[in-house]
Amino acid sequence: MKKKILIVDDEELVLNSLGLELQGEGYDVTLAANGEEGISFLRSSYFNLLITDLMMEGVNGLEVLKAAKEIDPEIVVVILTGYGEVGSAIESLRLGASDYLLKPCDCSELQLRIAKCLEQQELSKKIKIYEQMLPVCPDCKKVLYVSEKTGGIEEWIALDQYISRKTGLGISHGYCPGCFKEAMQEIAQVKKK
Repeated sequence: MKKKILIVDDEELVLNSLGLELQGEGYDVTLAANGEEGISFLRSSYFNLLITDLMMEGVNGLEVLKAAKEIDPEIVVVILTGYGEVGSAIESLRLGASDYLLKPCDCSELQLRIAKCLEQQELSKKIKIYEQMLPVCPDCKKVLYVSEKTGGIEEWIALDQYISRKTGLGISHGYCPGCFKEAMQEIAQVKKK
């Protein structure tokens, strides 16, 4: 699935050239000619990444950045500007921008930074998924059980106990073919002694 990028810039030449370049790289690109239009697109569609100019008439890039992060905290934001002020760079990073580039920027450098930002976004999503999964000890294979009835007391219990407590169902035990074979071999060895 193509990654969706929104570009917001009030300079028509920059907007169109960046749009053509990124479309040529296989991205699904939407163009906004000002901050108001950019925020409107952000409210009506999902985007993986936002590229916004910093200095624009009306709604500026920092305001677009703030709105984007309020709408979707996971969106990646790259700030482009012709005005390389340290203060604006720090402010944009403090507000959640992932990167900050000076115009005119090299297209290959921008593509590299976009790829890196999107890769970090994917890793962040995977980490959140893993964090929501069931915590299992890699050594003893016990599961972390947090009881809502006892005010969040945590204890490590066997998986069958966990399932029983969570579902209220009893667990019937059986051997998989590999474990059954191992158990039969152990029994045979014990009988030989």
